[in-house]
Amino acid sequence: MDWLGLEGRKLAVFGVANKKSVAYHVGTRLEEAGAEVVYVVRSPQRREQCERLLPGRDVLVCDVEFPEQIEALREELSLRHPRLDGFLHSIAFADYEDASGRFHETPKAAFLQAVDISCYSLVALSNALRELLSPDASVVTISISQTDMAAENYGYMAPVKAALDSTVVFLAKSFSGFGEVRFNAVKAGLLKTSASAGIPGYVDSYLFGEQATLRKRGLATGEVADAACFLLSPRSSGINAGGIVVDAGMGVNYFDRALVERVAGEDRDR
Repeated sequence: MDWLGLEGRKLAVFGVANKKSVAYHVGTRLEEAGAEVVYVVRSPQRREQCERLLPGRDVLVCDVEFPEQIEALREELSLRHPRLDGFLHSIAFADYEDASGRFHETPKAAFLQAVDISCYSLVALSNALRELLSPDASVVTISISQTDMAAENYGYMAPVKAALDSTVVFLAKSFSGFGEVRFNAVKAGLLKTSASAGIPGYVDSYLFGEQATLRKRGLATGEVADAACFLLSPRSSGINAGGIVVDAGMGVNYFDRALVERVAGEDRDR
């Protein structure tokens, strides 16, 4: 039974890098539910990788940092897929190579590039693909569970994701002036992805986050993908301009007794 109502719907998925990608999990789940998926990756090299990973699928190329490539994508999609029932925006990038770890020393160029790729790209793609979107289309982006916590190693990407969360709200309001296209975010907790591996000290943060969940077990990428598929489906038609937190309860459990006792015990042993 197609409970999600995705059978026959056509959706674009941006951001597949490999099997660990949230976008990969979303795309394959959408296909399992009967949707037709067109994949969009950022380079010809990524297209080759994606075609090997997902043989027989339609894979297009668009580096969202370049407006001319977004325009070319719109033209190509209008010819090959003139109607879209929504798209997944799972795109983020930050250059940590020149980052000192101190937020006030964040290089301006790195910050603005992260905003452009990770946040403004949602605006640019939504505007470019506006005429291709069906009246009840759904647009979903992947954010993070908390943007008001100063995770030092994550650095300036948290403010960028905060901007992304706000962008979701403003796009929903703006598009409501001429239709019922919805915009929402899945606000994910810590995940084991290739992208996260590039964040300094991420493994230690992940291990802590795993123990901070209510179930003492880390978040699976598929769990985030399931939430995204729901938001992309007609079953979530009443949800707009929102964000679903998917973090296995981590955000309410930082004062877990076992964690507190462990830290207190280490302090007493000094």
